[in-house]
Amino acid sequence: MDIPRHWRLNKQRYALTGEVCPHCNAKIFPPRDVCPECGDEAKTEFEFSGKGEIYSFTDIYNAPEGFEETIPYTVALVKLDEGPLVTAQLTDIGDQNVEIGMPVEMITRKIRSDGDERGLLVYGYKFRPLVTA
Repeated sequence: MDIPRHWRLNKQRYALTGEVCPHCNAKIFPPRDVCPECGDEAKTEFEFSGKGEIYSFTDIYNAPEGFEETIPYTVALVKLDEGPLVTAQLTDIGDQNVEIGMPVEMITRKIRSDGDERGLLVYGYKFRPLVTA
């Protein structure tokens, strides 16, 4: 990933910032400037809570290039409390069984590094089981 693209995606990656449509109030993630629900312009930023539940999941044993050091790992479709589905890696699972409907929360973690040991570290969102107090 090139450095300008990395910085351009910071809000999306670190704070789950998307958009809300001022016409139909649909919550949009990732941001795309045009509402997929009504087709009108949607440029109003919206910060998602980062909370949701697992909609579907799978375990990865044969990872794409750049992700080999973390196999096996679990990737899930997370349905955010505000509506959109987000694809993300699960973390901090330990020996828990992952289940559909499991409550999760967003957390920022290292995704991968680009290049050699001096390459760009790419951080972004992952989800972990919801920690309740």
